[in-house]
Amino acid sequence: MVFLQEEMSWNVLISPDQLSPKGLLLRKSIIVRLLEDVTNRKASKEHGYYIAVNELKTISEGKVRELTGDVLFPVTFTCITQRPMKGEILVGSVEKILKHGVFLKSGPIESIFLSEKSMSDYKYMGGENPLFMNDHSKLERDTAVRFKVMGFRWMEADRQFQLLASLAGDFLGPL
Repeated sequence: MVFLQEEMSWNVLISPDQLSPKGLLLRKSIIVRLLEDVTNRKASKEHGYYIAVNELKTISEGKVRELTGDVLFPVTFTCITQRPMKGEILVGSVEKILKHGVFLKSGPIESIFLSEKSMSDYKYMGGENPLFMNDHSKLERDTAVRFKVMGFRWMEADRQFQLLASLAGDFLGPL
């Protein structure tokens, strides 16, 4: 996946007990809360997976919420993101093997499906430790695999992308 640097705007909510008349402590509270929010949000359809906050560019004037006393600070920052792309070649590891295919994991992407139909020369071998095998190699749990992204979709409820992978192509398969 390609790493991108995105400039983003976000609203950071600071509770009254974290407010301080000293500017540096307030700035620290805003940065800590921003990092927590980015970590909890994990990813978005537009930007992909949030990898790291690079730089806090601006902190605008806070607005007090009347009912709670919390203060909302609009902030602008740069963030390193990672977004899957169709046709991209990635490396992942085998997480789970089923009769109909294999689930892989690659970096922050935890839901990559490699269908048995896209592994035409591999045969499923069931048992206690299932695997897919051909004349030259085998796919079993924790095997590193180079694959091609055939398509993907954003799952809002899980806040993650699901990828459909293939081994059809040169230099693709177990490493």
